[in-house]
Amino acid sequence: MFDINVFGVIRVTNAVLPVMRAQQSGRIVNLSSIVGLMPQPYMAIYSSTKFAIEGYSESLDHELREYGVRVLLVEPAWTSTAFEANALPVDRPIPAYEARRAGFAQYMAGAVSEGDAPAAVARQVVAAATDRRPRLRYPVGRTAGVAVMRRLAPAGVFDRQLRRANNLPA
Repeated sequence: MFDINVFGVIRVTNAVLPVMRAQQSGRIVNLSSIVGLMPQPYMAIYSSTKFAIEGYSESLDHELREYGVRVLLVEPAWTSTAFEANALPVDRPIPAYEARRAGFAQYMAGAVSEGDAPAAVARQVVAAATDRRPRLRYPVGRTAGVAVMRRLAPAGVFDRQLRRANNLPA
């Protein structure tokens, strides 16, 4: 997962940067996720890849602005796709987590089926690529406000809310 979600992004970025720096313009639009701001249980590796993209993109944006290049993030929330159906099964399930994982799988299936249309994500990608005054983050969807809550709410409050939403014990 890191090879595609992180290292692949870095390789493509490194391939286009010399041209962008030379022409003193360009935009790199990276696809992150709300899970890169708000990790979910049983998604540790996926969350880690999205946290990595958040940090990489923000850091690189600071480095490249003087060259006329921007690095921007599109941050979808739950999107109505085949995400769960295409996910690889857990390679070594831990029996102690079995019941909670099953509950979380049901939660995710509902969240994805009721999620935003993929077109909403596409609109934000286009906005990031074309806005006259680009901003670093382009949140997508109804639950995108969670990103604001993550930044403003005290850590304990946010933690309790996340655990409650996922039916986890305090």
